[in-house]
Parts: sequence; C-alpha cells; structure tokens
Amino acid sequence: MAQKGVRLINIVSVLCFLCFMDFHKGCNTVSAAAERQREVEGSPLNIQQRIQDREKDLKLLHREVEALNLSADETVAASEKIFTELIRLMENRSSDVRQQVRSQQRTEVSRVKVLQEKLEQEIAELKLLSHTKDPHDSPSLSPLSESISSFIIRPLRYFEDVTAAVSEVRDKLQDVLREKWTDVSLTVTEVDVLLSQPEPKTRAGFLRYSQEITLDPNTAHTRLLLSDGNRKATLMGEQYYLSHPDRFTDFNQVLSRDSLTERCYWEVEKTGGGGFFIAVAYKAISRRGDGDECGFGLNDKSWVFDFEPIGYSFLYNTDQTLVSGPQSSRVGVYLDHRAGILSFYSISETMTLLHRVQTTFTQPLYAGLSFYLYGSTAEFCNLK
Repeated sequence: MAQKGVRLINIVSVLCFLCFMDFHKGCNTVSAAAERQREVEGSPLNIQQRIQDREKDLKLLHREVEALNLSADETVAASEKIFTELIRLMENRSSDVRQQVRSQQRTEVSRVKVLQEKLEQEIAELKLLSHTKDPHDSPSLSPLSESISSFIIRPLRYFEDVTAAVSEVRDKLQDVLREKWTDVSLTVTEVDVLLSQPEPKTRAGFLRYSQEITLDPNTAHTRLLLSDGNRKATLMGEQYYLSHPDRFTDFNQVLSRDSLTERCYWEVEKTGGGGFFIAVAYKAISRRGDGDECGFGLNDKSWVFDFEPIGYSFLYNTDQTLVSGPQSSRVGVYLDHRAGILSFYSISETMTLLHRVQTTFTQPLYAGLSFYLYGSTAEFCNLK
C-alpha cells in the first residue's frame, strides 16, 4: 500500500509539472498559468479589490516620498543653520584675536617710540658731550629705564604664542570634525557595510587604495626620532621632544597624523635591526603611564601585528595569536573600516596573507608603530 502511495505521488508530481509546462495538449487539463488567468477573469470582485489594494500601496509610496523629501529638506536646513552659526562664531573669535593683536601692537609700538625718543635724546646729549672741552661742564645723561634687547624679544614672543594657540584650536577643531563627520557618514551610509566590496586579490588591486601615512610628532615618545618627512621612526637612547598632552610618556609608540575611516592600504618596511609593532588604534587610547590602557595591543582600543625577525604574532586586548608565514622585510596592511576588516600581508616577490581580523570599528583609526629595542627602525613606504 505504501508503494502505491509513493507511485501515486510521483504520478501527480509528473502531471503537475507537465500541466505547468502546457505539455498536456490532448487531455482535459489546463496549465497553472491558464487556471490563474481563468480565476482572475471570472472574479470581477477580486480585480476591484486588487485595484483598491494597489491604489492604497501607491498612496503609501507617495507619502513615503513626501516624508523623505521633507526630512531631507529639514536636515539640510538645520545643518546649514548650524554651520552658519559655527562660521559666525569663528568669525567673531577671529575678530577678537585681531583686535587683541592690534591693541597689543599699538601698545608695543607706542613703547618703542618712547624708547626711540629717549635714545635720540641720549645720542644728542652724547654728541654735545663730545664737543665739550671741560668734562666738568658736561650735562648729565638720561639713562634708559629698561634694556632694549629684552624689550624687543618680549612682544615677538607674545605674537608667537597667539599663533601657537590659534593653531592648537584649529588642530582640535579638525580632529572633532573628522571624528564627528565619520559618525555622520557611518549613519547615512550604514547600508554600505552590507554592500562592501570584496577584498582585493592582487597587490595592484590593493595599491588602488594606497594611503600615504605620516607620523604625528606630538604623539611620539621622546626617544623616537622621526625622519624622512615623518614617515620613518627610530628608537634612540636620547630624548628629542618636549612635553605634549598627546605624547606617549612610557611606551615607545607613535600615531599617524591623519585618521583612517575608509578602505585604505599601506606598507611598512623594516630598515634596521630588531622588531617592532605595526598597530592601528583609536585616538582615545591613553597616553600617560605604563598601564595596559596605554600600550598597543593591551586594550580594546588598539590592534597590533608583532613584526619580529624570528616570527609574527597578533595582539588585541592582551590576547596573543601566533602567526605563521614567509619572512620578509615589508608588511602590507589593508583596512576596510566600514566592513570591519583588518588584514596583514607579507610583501616580497609575492603577496601572502598573514592574518585577517573581522570586527566592528566604532571610531576613526590611526596607524601606529611601537618599538622595544634600541636601534629598531621602521618606515611607512611611499606607494604613490
């Protein structure tokens, strides 16, 4: 009985397929498409209902378009208003600085003129003294009240301090705009994560995303010597920099000047002995002290590839993973920030994947280097 049931199911399946394909030309059967057409033509009420449903859907789509347009217009208007206020604020601050500098300029110029008059008076008295035959009849001299050399240096330093302060404000504003703009971009283009392009397969493909990396001297530990346009770093035994709030105080580390928020690729080459860490990190990583919150790879704000002469390893949040692969003097780094991809490659005559990370990056990243042996040198390669 079971076999008859199976045979019956098989026969029905074949008949359904044949009916669907309109192969039954000589029997009392119709295709599925023909049956659906007959049902539609024989049911006027169904047609009217479908028309009404589609009209409702069409109205919903019209409302959606209107809502999208209205929301976009309101967002653009609000953004323009905020940027206008920001520009006005910057203009006011610029005006304040200009007035302060001009006021100081007038004060200092006035003081210079007073000194000029005193100096001219002294010169005149000296000339008169030079023509006096009896030294006892010479007039008394009017000594200057302050040193001219010390006076000249003071206002110049004042103006230099103003320039430095304004430059610091600019740098901080640029950093804020970069980070916040990244948040805006990630919000607007969230779907790009799902539609991210696949990782390149050849070195030529990676070079399309080549990124020029320059190091920020303000972040470099005092024993790191930067050279070659701040693309090269060497760990030395002496100190090179003054104190700065962005500087790493205990770890021999340095970060790049610009943030990384898109698809980008760079290469780091070892040009001296010893090993070093190739890192990417959030700007929020701590700078002062020797705790885990400051060291690359010892926290959740940094990812590290350990480039040693005898082997490789990967480090994140103190978790270390040994990495095997061909030894070379150059390592390539590929970052797809939105897709959360970070890959490291051995670069020689061939390009070999060493390690790949799939995660979620929540902030802009910065390229970094870290050294633990004196004399170690690494350089970000010029790929342009």
